[in-house]
Amino acid sequence: MSESPRDGDSVPMGELDVPTLRTIGRRADTHPLVESWQFDPSSAAPRLLELRIDAETYPAAVDAVRLDVRWFTTDDYSLHYVERRGDDQYQCRWDRHPKSDAPRTHFHPPPDAGTAEESPLDAHFLEVLFTVLDWTSERVERLHETSDLE
Repeated sequence: MSESPRDGDSVPMGELDVPTLRTIGRRADTHPLVESWQFDPSSAAPRLLELRIDAETYPAAVDAVRLDVRWFTTDDYSLHYVERRGDDQYQCRWDRHPKSDAPRTHFHPPPDAGTAEESPLDAHFLEVLFTVLDWTSERVERLHETSDLE
């Protein structure tokens, strides 16, 4: 399901905030692009919350889209956007956690979730969720406008 971050890069660690993840799942389900949500591997032993994005809204070359969400009791987080096209993927990630070579709140840009840069996101889970879902909506629009999968 979830790919590992790039070598030498890490996502936040610690105790998952399962009640917040459930709230994120329920609130995300109200967004028109979100098809469904589920815990991976299960609600009894969650490692992350997977939001499945409706790939039918993307150009035909996109096979599947998901957003993997980890939210921790420390309000650290990782939201990993992954677009699948056959064997290829386009990805980026929003993180909040201590990192020696980047700000605490940072973004790993597409197309390969590259080197971290500063992110304007805060620590409120609904603000983070809907900002990332807005970015996803804009991504769909850009892909349709340009017919270029970058």
